[in-house]
Amino acid sequence: MEASEQSRDLTSRRSFLLKGAAVGAASLGAGGVLLEPSEALASGGLTKGDAAILRFLAAAEIIETDIWQQYNELAGIQDSEVPGGSGNPDYTAAVTILDSDMAQYIHDNTDDEISHAAFLNAYLRAHGAQTVNLDKFRTLPSSQATGAQQIGRLTNLTQLTVNTSFWTRYRSDSLNPDLGDPLPQAIPDLATGQHPAIPRTDADLAPTDHLNAIAFTAGFHFAWIEQGGTSLYAGLAQRATHSEVLRILLSIGGSEIMHFQTWQDKAGNALPLTDPTTGLTFPDLNADGELTQTNLIMPEPTPFLDRKFPIVSIIRPTETDGVAMGALNAFTADGLFIGQSPEFFAVLTGLARAADAARHGS
Repeated sequence: MEASEQSRDLTSRRSFLLKGAAVGAASLGAGGVLLEPSEALASGGLTKGDAAILRFLAAAEIIETDIWQQYNELAGIQDSEVPGGSGNPDYTAAVTILDSDMAQYIHDNTDDEISHAAFLNAYLRAHGAQTVNLDKFRTLPSSQATGAQQIGRLTNLTQLTVNTSFWTRYRSDSLNPDLGDPLPQAIPDLATGQHPAIPRTDADLAPTDHLNAIAFTAGFHFAWIEQGGTSLYAGLAQRATHSEVLRILLSIGGSEIMHFQTWQDKAGNALPLTDPTTGLTFPDLNADGELTQTNLIMPEPTPFLDRKFPIVSIIRPTETDGVAMGALNAFTADGLFIGQSPEFFAVLTGLARAADAARHGS
């Protein structure tokens, strides 16, 4: 189907994903690598580099939407804005330990990611550039727990290894990953092994602390997803050429920052516990100093660019070299793509490398 034909079938940003069709059709070669757009784009079109940046971000937003849709089906609000699923009362109650408004927040984050993916693809199409469609890779199974749709997924939320160094990174006044500094894990157990963030079946709904551990894993995963978007947009913005593309990255990136700020605040309400089924332990984050203190949700001033300068409150990391491949590698290390095909990885790797090859002014 040609892009012009497909666009006529998509009457809203929600139909973009929720009818099972992403806006536009990406052209895939025999090896599964996304084909490059022509050098001569439409009048007023994008540079090759700007188009590559926007395509990678569109793919990332499609992936994020798949993640958030699964969370919303089980613990959010299922309505005309974000349809799909019917909710899981027990899991919803466990997630609500983190905040009484979690269902609304999950719904709204899902709605936001749908809008980001739809806008980026629509903008690419409007400028004569190829769009991104990952529908052929929706092959992973759904949760079998009550409330989940039984449809193909892009991502796996049942075998996560969550890097929680973001927690200490934003609380440290002396360490910055952009300067090569390693940061300790806030929840060491989450960074090892494979942990479900949604119930796999209704058997995961008991005992209580097992289900709570799954919900708390989700809480930290929410923050992990959005801190990644926060840094990704900041890193790629430095590679944009056109001012309007820069405006897009700054504007959508700002919403990712707001998401992260919300979720790290809620994750701090996780109760200390040990999962009686798996042994996963959530420690008391307020028992070990400021590096894990739960109410320190504003970015602590830290070294930036060079240690000769005074410390400053910033987003971090914002290094631009290799930022797209770094994001893809982080998604992979998180376990989100366990079960995906080699072709899926080839397509995303091609998109990431093209985005990283973009240069301001070219």
